[in-house]
Amino acid sequence: MIGQIIAAVFGTIAFSVLFGVPRQYYAYCGFVGGAGWLLYWALTAYTPCTEAESTLFAAFLVVLLSRFLAVWERCPVTVFLTAGIFPLVPGAGIYWTAYYLVTDRPALAADNGFDAIKAAFAIVLGIVLVFEIPDRFFKLNK
Repeated sequence: MIGQIIAAVFGTIAFSVLFGVPRQYYAYCGFVGGAGWLLYWALTAYTPCTEAESTLFAAFLVVLLSRFLAVWERCPVTVFLTAGIFPLVPGAGIYWTAYYLVTDRPALAADNGFDAIKAAFAIVLGIVLVFEIPDRFFKLNK
C-alpha cells in the first residue's frame, strides 16, 4: 500500500513537471494525487465499492483539494486538478482493451473497455459535481 501511494505521489509530481506546473506547486500536486490514490485504494480494498464508485469518490477528493489549494495559493485550479487526477485515469484498462482487440478477444476487450469507460465517466462526474459547489465555500477567512 505505501509503495502504491509513494508511486502515485511521485508519478503526479513527474506529470506536473511534464505539464509545466511551476516548481513551487510540485509538492501540492503530489499531495493531491497521493490523497486521491489513497482514497481510491482504501475504498477498493476495504469497502464493497466497485472500482467506478471508488474512482468517483477519489475524484471528489482530488477536485475538492484542488479547489481549496487554488484559493489558498491564488492560482488556477487546473494547476492541481490536471496533475492530481493523473493516478485515477484508467490507462491500463484502455491498454488492455486495445490489446484484446488486436489479439482477437472481443469479449475481454468489451469487459475492459466498459470498465475503463465507467472509470472515465466517474472522473468526469466527480469533477462536474464538485465544480457546482459555490466559490464562497472554498474561500478561507484570514
